[in-house]
Amino acid sequence: MKQSLFIYEKIIDAIDSGVHAIDSEGRTIIYNKKMRQIEGMEISDVLDKNILDVFKFHQFEESTLMKVLNTGDPILNVKQTYFNNKGHEITTINDTYPIFDNGRLIGAMEIARDVTKLERIMRNHTTSDHLQSFLNIIGTSRGIHQAINQCRQLASSEEAVLISGESGTGKSLFASILHHEGANSSGPFIVQNCSSLDESSFFGKKEDTHYPSMFEQALGGTLLLEGINSLSIQHQEKLLKVIQDNVIESDDANASMPLETRIIMTINEDPIDSISSGRLLKDLFYKVSPFTIFIPSLKDRKTDIPLLVQYFISKYNERFGLHVEKASEEVSELFEEYDWPGNVRELELIIESGMSMMGADSEINPEHLPIYFRQRALGEIQNSLIFDRGTDIKPLEQYIKEAEMYYIHKALNHHGQNVTKTAKALGMSRQNLQYRIRKYEIDR
Repeated sequence: MKQSLFIYEKIIDAIDSGVHAIDSEGRTIIYNKKMRQIEGMEISDVLDKNILDVFKFHQFEESTLMKVLNTGDPILNVKQTYFNNKGHEITTINDTYPIFDNGRLIGAMEIARDVTKLERIMRNHTTSDHLQSFLNIIGTSRGIHQAINQCRQLASSEEAVLISGESGTGKSLFASILHHEGANSSGPFIVQNCSSLDESSFFGKKEDTHYPSMFEQALGGTLLLEGINSLSIQHQEKLLKVIQDNVIESDDANASMPLETRIIMTINEDPIDSISSGRLLKDLFYKVSPFTIFIPSLKDRKTDIPLLVQYFISKYNERFGLHVEKASEEVSELFEEYDWPGNVRELELIIESGMSMMGADSEINPEHLPIYFRQRALGEIQNSLIFDRGTDIKPLEQYIKEAEMYYIHKALNHHGQNVTKTAKALGMSRQNLQYRIRKYEIDR
């Protein structure tokens, strides 16, 4: 028995991932060598102590180990940032599992991968790679080509511009290019989210000291108003008056100043739909409609996906110090079939997330991609015709496996992620369902 325990400890310490296990009271019972290296602590700092007495977490965040201990449900591929006993910040990607003994929850275990350095790189990364040129808009499709031409034509103009496109299509990128390619490029570029805009932002405040309005802050430069359809109609009317009169009126009735600021607005839905629903002032749209740029969604420009993938691979090769060459054919096929509700932003986040987990691999494969994306893409495939890819028919065993994953995922959603109710509806034991959730890495 003693020899078996010795061998067990050696195996645990040889694993190149952090391993941390707690008992039913939240006390540490296993804490391997790699975990000690990741967290910069000794085993005596953690062993037999409640992890909440050792580690600190950000407000509104909780330990994934304690969450699994409380719920009995696994949590997979989740990033967690916390602080060790010296106050040093640690960031890991965790797979956390409950530990059952004859149906009784007796603890939880976590397998952790260290991404602390990558997180610091991302946080400290400057805007030096921020795209500011037409040459950096990736794509050759007709829709993106038209948007680029519209942007070129409007860059040297001083007219107020509206940029229309779904969330994640790159509206802020086009706005930045309009600023940097325009006559006001030497002036400030001020970004204002319209959902948080108030009266003082429009006209400033004059109490003991003057609080400058957003127009004054952007004087001689460009003011970007993000989400103009989330601005109240009353404020849209005031904005229209500023644009029409080319004058900024202060809260002091006797004070006004000429508008020396380029105004760019963005909207994340069709402007006509926004007018019909009362979210966009019709007169404001008609004022700027001749100067509107329409950016297509990614699902309408899928021919650009290979170019975008290679661009993001190059970007994150440089950032992470990797040598990834391409995405595999299977990944490219998933990308082609996916509907991309998050557009280019979602594609970049998926490439970034996948590459942060790759290590020395030279090709992005499906297992590198985030679990949520694999399951969502799989759901879209399952809802399409089985044989819509010609002769590329999957082996029956693989198709049955994917169908089972999809059906379990949908059943869990239907029962509000309640494992007991889902298992009963599927005609299997709770333990059997838990096993399949872990086996297929079903994200919940």
